[in-house]
Amino acid sequence: MMKVKTGIKVGQSKGDRVFYAVNDTLLFLAFLVVLYPLVYIVSSSFSSGSAVSTGRVVLWPVDFSLEGYKTAFEYPMIVSGFQNTFFYMIAGTLINLVMTVLAAYPLSRPKMKFRGILMFLFTFTMIFSGGLIPDYMLMQKLHMVNTRWAMLMPGAIGVFNLIICRTFFQSNIPEELYESASMDGCNHIRFLANVVLPLSKPILAVLTLYYAVGHWNAYFNAFIYLSDRAKFPLQIILREILVMNMIDPSSVFDPELAASKYGLADLLKYALIVVSTVPFMIAYPFVAKHFVKGALSGAVKG
Repeated sequence: MMKVKTGIKVGQSKGDRVFYAVNDTLLFLAFLVVLYPLVYIVSSSFSSGSAVSTGRVVLWPVDFSLEGYKTAFEYPMIVSGFQNTFFYMIAGTLINLVMTVLAAYPLSRPKMKFRGILMFLFTFTMIFSGGLIPDYMLMQKLHMVNTRWAMLMPGAIGVFNLIICRTFFQSNIPEELYESASMDGCNHIRFLANVVLPLSKPILAVLTLYYAVGHWNAYFNAFIYLSDRAKFPLQIILREILVMNMIDPSSVFDPELAASKYGLADLLKYALIVVSTVPFMIAYPFVAKHFVKGALSGAVKG
């Protein structure tokens, strides 16, 4: 009886085995390069401020402490930043989904007139824009400066996502399906609501993830259009702490923490990075099963 060595596939040449071994080794090294900063951030967030500031954290937490997380949630601007970001993410994603679907569906129907011209106009905006100053003047004329609408309405339709959604509808919702439904008296609105959307869960999950992540990480519009700190999203607060190293000592309620502010800003950085990424780490597994199918289905055809 012929024996096959464990781990070696039948039909592989020596060159193939060498290639796969080198490839696996390089991928493993790349994995370690990506993994270590994440482990370091998590370990630092659970260490003491002095351990972080003196560089004693290498791989595992040193002087285990929840000081960073406690301070993060006692800092009022961080709490309001979380609340604002959740609002912008939920409201903005709903607006994005509604606007994208309402634009993508008619553009996917072959009988729509001038759809090529309209698609060109949408695509044109991906390459050319008015610029920052005209955008600000437009927002000012619309009375959206320093309002929450400034975080919701600009970019209500992502053209890249629109193209993906339109292509998904073209590939998976044939015109014959609408013709069959229209014979029973179904109009486009009812067809979209009762037929298209239930069949489009994969692409809707992908768009939800894309838009939600975009709103969660958005800071530029807030940086340009908002001056009221009560409306600041979490990313602006993180910018003040991470980049500008700003924290108001009077906002730290614990006197012991106030007395040991040395290293507190560094500790807060790592704790806030962890806290700001946890929501999507929790949400991603629920949409991951739709992600590949939806993204590829919307990218097969142009």
